[in-house]
Amino acid sequence: MPIKPCPDNFPEVIPSLASETGDKLHRSMSVWNSFTLGFAVVSPVVGLYAIISVQTVVTGGGWFAALVTCLAMQLLVATVYAELSSQFPIAGGAYKWTHQLAGATAGQFAGVIYVSSTIAMLTTTAYTGGVWLSLFSGLPGETGHALVMWGAVFLLLCTLVNVVNVNIFKLVITLGVYAEVVGSLGVALLLFLFFRQHSFSELFQHLGTGTAPGETAAFLAALAIAGWAFIGFDACSTIAEETNEPKRMVPRAVFLSLCVVGSVVLFNSAALTLAFDRDTLQTASNTSDPITPVIVSSFGHWAEKPFLGIVMVAFLACGASVVKYTSRIVYSMAREGNMPAVLSELAPDKTPRKAVLFTVSLAGLGLLFGLNDGAVATVIAFGTGGLYAMFSMTTGVGLYTRLTGRWNPALGELKLGGWGLAINTVAFLWSVFELINIAWPRPYAVSPAAPWWQLWAVPLVLGGIVGVTSLYILVNKIRKKTAPRKVAPQ
Repeated sequence: MPIKPCPDNFPEVIPSLASETGDKLHRSMSVWNSFTLGFAVVSPVVGLYAIISVQTVVTGGGWFAALVTCLAMQLLVATVYAELSSQFPIAGGAYKWTHQLAGATAGQFAGVIYVSSTIAMLTTTAYTGGVWLSLFSGLPGETGHALVMWGAVFLLLCTLVNVVNVNIFKLVITLGVYAEVVGSLGVALLLFLFFRQHSFSELFQHLGTGTAPGETAAFLAALAIAGWAFIGFDACSTIAEETNEPKRMVPRAVFLSLCVVGSVVLFNSAALTLAFDRDTLQTASNTSDPITPVIVSSFGHWAEKPFLGIVMVAFLACGASVVKYTSRIVYSMAREGNMPAVLSELAPDKTPRKAVLFTVSLAGLGLLFGLNDGAVATVIAFGTGGLYAMFSMTTGVGLYTRLTGRWNPALGELKLGGWGLAINTVAFLWSVFELINIAWPRPYAVSPAAPWWQLWAVPLVLGGIVGVTSLYILVNKIRKKTAPRKVAPQ
């Protein structure tokens, strides 16, 4: 039986709770707002400052090439997302595309993986953001209980930004972008121009002198760690129903957010590497805040509070954006019947507040893992690995349906012609490779004494999610087959 192509007027023909009730999200986001959301989710400050200590310890140096490689490959993945969003601009993004192109069962798997990984990403952002919040406040935040408490406070602030007036959300995200410009680009520019002490060859030296056993192992580990710095651009596609002229604007926002963030991350990492010697970076990497000490050593103690404040604003914008990003996936799944229908209900201002509260509640429960260092490391690992599993599924579905004729990319606003197939193929192969690379157990990247379940965190959690989802789908199918059929009255 031949596979029918998608109708040209998708998504209007999709039966959903939205179409039945007349509820629609409010189109209040311009391309600038969509870009700033994607920028804040990817976040140069959050992305780079969260991985620089691990990169330095594991690789010993020379990880700049891995960043460049990872960014180049992620741009290919973003191209596939841009193609899909130019034709299917609907809340839920990759979840909804999989549901439409590959069927309801594939959509259920995609949705569960997507929501789980983005909630883990939110928990990670809240946990690390709580660290910076405690540093900025000057109050203690070193113990597990204190870190969980600060993470909860950070999560509460992100929630408030999402449930108040949408203009407040836009303001916070815009301030986050400005904070990124100062905290990332501004500081990096000053370091590069006035404090540089190494030649450019330093960017590619010392690879394999860290805990990794050799250059190849160090480069692969650097690729896996760099994966965290270039996720989140897909957030632009999940808010398509709230963006004006989404078929044109969402693809632009996807590209622009990743290109701008990627450029800033590369420049910032280069500036830090060239401005400080390896001993300084490695010493700072042993603290919960690896950046502030090296900044203070260059600019003086007066710069500590302003710098912490800038980073804090950037983290808050990132956290608030991830809440919005994840809640729209939850909302989309709920109106398709794959989550409780109550989560698809809209507030008077046409925002899914119940989906927001549900998202934050699960992320808050995830914070409890912060009471155990091994458990929180598992959450952080899955946050990255789960999203690369989603990239693999989305690019894989796109490639399969493109080859079988189920998806005709020529119907979208973004037309790549013959390049589309080549880009999709490479993007899929890269996504699968990076997923395996991230999931690969590396004691030297975690801890030599780490328990086995922590080393195998990504495949264990992904396997558990797939297993539970498969069981749920199977039970539902059996229930439907064995349910007594209703006989119409004569």
